[in-house]
Amino acid sequence: MFRKPGDLLRGYTKISSLSTIYTRLNEVINSPKASMLDIGKIIRDDPGLTARLLRIVNSAFYGFPSKIDTVTRAVVIVGLQQVRDLTMATSIVNLFKGIPKHLVSMESFWRHSIACGVAARILATYRRETNVERFFVAGMLHDIGRIIINTKIPDQARETILRCESSGELLYMVEREVIGFDHAAVGQALLQSWNLPHSMQEVVAYHHNPCGARHFPIETAIIHVADIIAHAMQFGTSGERFVPPLDEEAWKSIGLPESILSPTLDQLDRQLTDVARTILQEA
Repeated sequence: MFRKPGDLLRGYTKISSLSTIYTRLNEVINSPKASMLDIGKIIRDDPGLTARLLRIVNSAFYGFPSKIDTVTRAVVIVGLQQVRDLTMATSIVNLFKGIPKHLVSMESFWRHSIACGVAARILATYRRETNVERFFVAGMLHDIGRIIINTKIPDQARETILRCESSGELLYMVEREVIGFDHAAVGQALLQSWNLPHSMQEVVAYHHNPCGARHFPIETAIIHVADIIAHAMQFGTSGERFVPPLDEEAWKSIGLPESILSPTLDQLDRQLTDVARTILQEA
């Protein structure tokens, strides 16, 4: 019996590898002596990571008129923090390759996660937020706890999914009853183990309950709305079969007019196929 979400992470070998690259990039970015060449070298040390990063900066995600063919140029054009966050995003999928597909198709899982990330980035752009890539990463990570649950306790995961299919209940609510906590809590514990920013930890923890976010309510509200959009548009699934309810207060807190929803959906529809293919493509 697992008493708390972090218990599921014990013995999970995939935890350390992601934090290493993120920590190295952070150290360089925060060093006054660091240069763009230093950032480029860290990324170039991993050919697969280099390929993934260059694919995404040359995709419809950005729509640059000319091809970006080096990591250093990507850093110059896109920005240091943005490249760090894109590196994180493109590394996540590669980290969790080989996960069993008997509960949820991983392609469908990542399609939903990427759709949430793209939608969040679009909403953040309308709000003129700084470094909108952090919203993309948070969107990709919002359901990451489900991978841990499906991997570590597959029998209980199957029980929750089957019950929801027959009863029409929301999956995260059933998780709390059957397991004792939901995938959002597990995701928060995983991000904490990766030493990711507190903002991302809170967003993941409260994306189904955005009013519970105390320190980063706007970021959490954006991911909440983006998640609902991805569900409503039926862009993949992480296991949930129904569209969770929209928290009206979260929508109000974002401060955007309803008129942006139609262009947001149009942009999401245009970008998703290319971005998902770019990220999910083998390095």
